Amino acid sequence: MRQYDHETDYEAINDFLIALYQADPPRNWLQPRWEYAHSHPMLDRENLGKIPIWEDDGQIVAAVLYEDKVGANHVQLDPGYPRLKREVLDYAADSLIGDFRAGHGCYVHLDDSDSDLGVIAAELGFEPRPQHAEALSRFIVPEPFAAPQLPEGFRLQSLADEFDVTQVHRVMHRGFNHEGEPPADELEDRRRKVSVPGVRRDLTIVAVAPDGSYVSFCGMWPVPGSTACYVEPVATDPDYRRMGLAKACVMESIRRCAAEGATIAYVGSDLAFYLSTGFEVCGGRTPWWRATRS
Repeated sequence: MRQYDHETDYEAINDFLIALYQADPPRNWLQPRWEYAHSHPMLDRENLGKIPIWEDDGQIVAAVLYEDKVGANHVQLDPGYPRLKREVLDYAADSLIGDFRAGHGCYVHLDDSDSDLGVIAAELGFEPRPQHAEALSRFIVPEPFAAPQLPEGFRLQSLADEFDVTQVHRVMHRGFNHEGEPPADELEDRRRKVSVPGVRRDLTIVAVAPDGSYVSFCGMWPVPGSTACYVEPVATDPDYRRMGLAKACVMESIRRCAAEGATIAYVGSDLAFYLSTGFEVCGGRTPWWRATRS
């Protein structure tokens, strides 16, 4: 085991996650989730060096990653190394700790299908928090895949057709139910989030209202080395909901991925919206909590 070095290990973690995605559903993070975390302004970059990596003959076989802060930990494990499960969880419990509403301690997010991990976590004093579990849902690409329909006067376009970061910022701000207009000092953070290498602007779709405003948005991440894609994020201006715009954006994004060979799309959610558009729940991860022992 050794500590993560961002300069040399960022791409190595990318490659590790790509190699782990060998079956549906995935049991570890899809690679876009790692990349998306690094585009987010909430990421605690100062403590990236605390990430532990386990190697065998120079190849990464396990890691404990986080999306925003140390202590909210996600276990990534090569299925060929079950003997590392206890060591990985034990290390996280002792060394990857943070402050949360629940107190000072450690969360580990574990794949629900791996019962052995849950048994070991319980033996180490972790307790599941199923109320905070996150689902993974999938959409199997149909054949043929018809272009989505829109209300009269609306149109779909990609960020490759036009990239107005101010409009993207506004629809994302309002779409996630924030009050008022989006803060201008967050504009560059928004630009960075939609400018990282994994974001394909030609696959990222917005619905445009008759007045030219962006009113719905679907981000899209092709999963490298596979025929899968990952939907993240999706947002619709509250003034334009229940018009089928978000569904149209998601379906058009997936349809464009399918034209390049994608056969399946994933989203980290089980919201009724996704299930109503044809996604089905295929897995999940539950956070397990252990308070710091005095």
